Formats: sequence, C-alpha cells, structure tokens
Amino acid sequence: MAAKGRIPQSFIDELLSRVDIVDVINRRVPLKKTGKNYSARCPFHDEKTPSFSVNPDKQFYYCFGCGAGGNAIGFIMDYDRQDFPGAVDNLSTLAGLEVPREEISPQQQIKQERRKTIYDLMEKVASYYQKQLRDHPQAQRAVDYLKQRGLSGRIARDFDIGFAPPGWDNLLKTLGDTEEHRQQLIDGGMLIEKEDGKLYDRFRDRIMFPIRDNRGRVIAFGGRVLGDDKPKYLNSPETDIFHKGKELYGLYQARQNNRHLEQLLVVEGYMDVVALAQHGIMTGIATLGTASNTEHLRTAFRYASELIFCFDGDAAGRKAAERALENALPTMEDGRRIRFLFLPEGDDPDSVVNRDGAAGFQKLLAQAQPLEQYFFESFNSQTDPSTLEGKARLSKLALPMLQLLPPGVFSQLMLDSLAERTGLSRHALDQLLSETSPAPLPADNPSPPPSEPSARSTKKLVANLPSSSRDPLLFALAMVLFNPRGAASQNLALDTDGASPAASLLSDILNLLNKRPGSSTAMLLGHWYGQAEYDILIEALKTIALLGPELDDEKAKLAFLDTLKHLSTQKSQLHLRQQVEQLRELGQLDKTAGDNYAELNDDLKRQLLAIQQLLNQKHQR
Repeated sequence: MAAKGRIPQSFIDELLSRVDIVDVINRRVPLKKTGKNYSARCPFHDEKTPSFSVNPDKQFYYCFGCGAGGNAIGFIMDYDRQDFPGAVDNLSTLAGLEVPREEISPQQQIKQERRKTIYDLMEKVASYYQKQLRDHPQAQRAVDYLKQRGLSGRIARDFDIGFAPPGWDNLLKTLGDTEEHRQQLIDGGMLIEKEDGKLYDRFRDRIMFPIRDNRGRVIAFGGRVLGDDKPKYLNSPETDIFHKGKELYGLYQARQNNRHLEQLLVVEGYMDVVALAQHGIMTGIATLGTASNTEHLRTAFRYASELIFCFDGDAAGRKAAERALENALPTMEDGRRIRFLFLPEGDDPDSVVNRDGAAGFQKLLAQAQPLEQYFFESFNSQTDPSTLEGKARLSKLALPMLQLLPPGVFSQLMLDSLAERTGLSRHALDQLLSETSPAPLPADNPSPPPSEPSARSTKKLVANLPSSSRDPLLFALAMVLFNPRGAASQNLALDTDGASPAASLLSDILNLLNKRPGSSTAMLLGHWYGQAEYDILIEALKTIALLGPELDDEKAKLAFLDTLKHLSTQKSQLHLRQQVEQLRELGQLDKTAGDNYAELNDDLKRQLLAIQQLLNQKHQR
C-alpha cells in the first residue's frame, strides 16, 4: 500500500480560512488593538517600540523592524520552530479538524523525506566543527592561528568558530550515517557529490565560521584555509536556505549585542568582524564572498540608520568602493547616512584594531567621508572641474548616478551640490535630468484627466509610500496580494517575456488565481512558503502594511489594473525606443528624430511600422 504523504492544498486553504491569525498569535505574543490592526513587540527580534503588526482582515502579520511576515502557518513554524506538517497539525487541533493525507508512492515518499528542513542538521554540523576545534589531534594548528590573529576563546565561542579537520570524509562519516542525512548534507552544501556518485566533505582543513540568518539559525558556513589550498576563503554554495546575495555575516551577533543599533560597519571578511568584536566593537558585518549589493544594504538599514564602509586604501579597495557607492545610492532615503573609510595601504580592520586598539580604530572611523563628499571626489581622476570641459564631463558622469537616488531632500541637495560645482542652474540640471530619466512610476506621472478617477486614486496611494517602496511590479504584487479575488475576477494574464523574478511571480499568481479564484491573502502566502519567491511576497506585505487604512479592496483592485496598464505602456515604449535605435543604426531613420515614439508624427509611425516589418523579414532569412 502506498504511504500517506502530502497534505492536500484544498485542506490547507480550508484550515487557513477557519483559524484566526489574531487568536493564533495572541496565544503566544500578547497583542494590542491599534486601529483596524493589532500590534506587539516583535517576537523575532529585540525592540522596545512595537513594530509587529497583525492584519485580521487579510490574515497576515508583518514586522517593520526585521521584515518577518506571513500567515498563521508560517508564524507557527517560525515561533514554535516546527516544520510545515507540525504547524498544520497544531492549527488543525485548534480548529478541530483532522489532517488528511494524499496517497504517495514509496519513491515520492523518499524524495519528500529528503526535502525536509535541514536547519537542525546544520546546527549539528556547527556543533561538530566546534567540538573538533576543542578535541581533534590536529586542532592546535587552528587554535594557534586564531591566537596569532588575536582572538580569545571567549570570542571564538560567541561566534561558534570551529575546525574542519584534514581529510575527505570526516563530516560524512560522523553525520552522514543515513541516506536521508547524506542527502540533507548535500542539500545544505556540506557534501559534494562526484559524477560517479561518491561523496566527500566540501570543507577540509579550514577554520569554520557558521553563518546565521536574522533569527539565529545556521544556514551556511565560511571556511578559512590553514594550508596552501585555494581559495583562501570558501563559502557554502547557494541552497534552499542560503542566498549569499541577501545574507550578512555578523548581523545576528550585532543585533544580539545591541538593542538599539545606530551604526553598522561593512567590512570585507569574517576575521574583520570577529576581530572588531574581540575589541568590543560589536557592529561589524560582512558580505559573503560577493560585493555589497543593494539588497544587502536594504537589509542592514532595517536595523541601523548609518552604515560605514571600511575599505583598503589600495586600488582594489577604491574599485570596491565605487561598486558599493553605486549600490548604495538607491537606498539613500532621507534620514539615512552612509560614510566611506579608506584604511592605510596594507591595513584592514583586523590589523588596525589589533595594533591600535578600539580607540585607535574609532579615531579612524571619525574621519570617514560622508557619501556626498566621496561621491564627487570619486570623479576627480576623470574630470577637471576647473575647466568648462571638465564641468560638462562631471555633469555627464554624475547625473545618471544621481538618478539612482530615491526622491527626497537628500536627492535635491545632491543636485544642488552638482549645480554649484558645474556652474549650471538647477533649472538647467533638471532639464538635463528629464531628458535622460526612465519612465516614471505611477506616483510621478502628471495628474490624469478627470475621466480617469482610478488613476488619481492610484497616484494618491503610491504617494503615501516611501520612495523605496514604489517599484511598479512590487506595488502590483501588493495590490493583488491584498485583494486576490479582485484580480481573479478580471481573468488576467501577464506576458513576462523572461523578465525579473517579481514579474514571473506576478504572472504565476495570476495563473493560479485563474484556476483558484477563491484564494485569499493567507492562501497565496502559504502557496509560496519556503520558496525563493516568498521573500518577494514579504516585501509586498510591507507595502500593504505601510498603506494601512488607506487601502481597501476596491482601491487595491483599481490600483492593480492601473499598474498593469502602466507596466504594459512602459514595456511598449521601451520596445519602440529599441526599434527606433535599430532603424537609426541601419540609416533608415533620420538621426535627429526624437527618442520618444510619442513625438513621431503619424506618417513617420507608419514608416517605422513598414520598415520594422522589412527588418523582421530580413532577420528571418
């Protein structure tokens, strides 16, 4: 007989419709009524002012502090540290329901078991490495290295530092005792499977640094080599629970040691973070084998209003700073601060703090350049602002980057500073800016005519959001997540054309709603729980939470349709601009013709269409 396995989606939907998320959470975290919603201090991070909000109408929770969010099942999983079936069983008991199970084959059962959570096993892996640092016969080499780097046993314990002994199968022999555990170790990136099926340990003869997520769970490792192997630092690969483009090493420890983080120091490596902590500077964070991207910085800004980048003063450090600057600009909302610290050549935070102590390092931090100063100085090697040509070049280089800034006071002040440095008037700069600006978001469009009241309503909604939350795709996702049935009633489809993950997710949601038009917000969250797309849905929840009582079902439905129309227009304009450029390159369109398709007269539009048809025929030959 086939084994009982998967819980039917129809039962999960029914369960979510029967339980009340307010009752579920209030049993564990005392909630207080605040307007239409409920609030509390977040159970997932330390805070004094409540930033945890529960929406009883749409049955979701969201924390403005740490970004946690989801439905009742997700809350039980995270708060009670249960797996999905356990959370469903828990809620089913509360609702007085018996959990049905679908029949699955033995092969499906094996596959399902292998896909179970690997968090507990990763914690065991971390404990194993720590034990090896204490007890392994060859651990003294690792201990000596750590002492040489100035680390104490206490700080090694606080960061759970361990040791992966030499040898190809130490971890495999110790924790890979069953086929299930071996598969989980593979899924967690701890074992490598060769083409012939043989397995071996990924990390060997390395100092091991566990990487924890914002809830303290071990999700990956970084290993520093002790011998001559390459690379010097090796990180876990991407897995279902580890996405290096989003995680920051040391952030969990920084939050645990600072109830009210005001500042975070972005450094290059694990040893920098730990060395700073050794000297009482518990604010260091590091990216994981990749440059600081915008997603990293948005994560860091959830917990602190100021970031200081620490770079080596050599050419490589300057190059890294330029990349960091470009990624930082989109995150610079008003009230945030970013500074850049360039250390003497040959130094890093680890060497400085060990040589000069915390006081010496703090003295250097005080000299860090504000973003605006570094921004304009970064162009010095390419321009000479004392000449007219240099001022023109500065304007050409700086304007596209300033467009990355969110709208606000800081953005205006940066443009004022550019105007002062180039001698251009703000009016002239704004004119140049408008000529190179991308298609605006709905909130920035001119007021629509009176015949379009829904567009006016959408514009007002978007205007209530901070600039960082005005991405049209994310806004469309938020609107369909808030009122899925409103979108389902339209029987819509979206042509993503291989676009971004958010566009693909929006398309998938619309396809799902066409099949299951009765889906609720909680059901959609449950459908993507545990998948990469879930993080995008949590960002959409933030948009909903930010709008608060301004949003209702009818407004969400109209705003969703308006935003789809905007996205379609934006895509068409981009396509037509590309066509115009093609024709220009082929010499079949006057070089002086306007960039905007809307500026072309009807005859030229017909000419464009006819020539494009010829181009298509030419490409098909």
